[in-house]
Amino acid sequence: MTTRREQTSNESRELILNAAAELFAEKGYRQTTFHDVSQRSGISRGSIPWHFGSKEGLLLAVLERSVARVRDGLAAVPESGDPGFGPFDLGVGAMFALPTTKLFVTLLVEALEPGSPIRDRYVEIHDTLRDHCRRWLERLPLPPGLSAEALAVALVGAGIGIHQQWLLAPDRVDAPEALAALRTLVAALLPPADRGAG
Repeated sequence: MTTRREQTSNESRELILNAAAELFAEKGYRQTTFHDVSQRSGISRGSIPWHFGSKEGLLLAVLERSVARVRDGLAAVPESGDPGFGPFDLGVGAMFALPTTKLFVTLLVEALEPGSPIRDRYVEIHDTLRDHCRRWLERLPLPPGLSAEALAVALVGAGIGIHQQWLLAPDRVDAPEALAALRTLVAALLPPADRGAG
């Protein structure tokens, strides 16, 4: 049975994680301070290292929780039934509408730096997204010579690129419209009888 103290500690931890995820997505990891997280969460600054050890520990905890949420979200997408565009709209489109997407895109540059503590987490995130796309694509009648694996890489790359452009210039980039265009391009790859499925 959870004690009141443990419950309070867990609640504080969640408030810190929520605040840090929002701030990392808005400002990036380097520009976010413990003071920022404390103000946003309402939890004392000294409690943050007590829960996470360091700023890097906080970042890793935020990403681990976010990866778990992406997995849970994609696992909820139906795998059975019509292999048409229902899974695309629910899965490929939905994975770029998750609250974690902005966080992942914002922190991507830091993940690319040599020795980055979050590089392995990003490899894991991309593996998860590509695997989801690949499993959906393997159910479709793709043209000869086009592998589901390669197309999954292209779809995830396109989705990330769309969101990077949208974050940089939201007044110039319509992310939903661009994702709809991506859907149309994928539809053009399928035989005519399969294009309207879903």
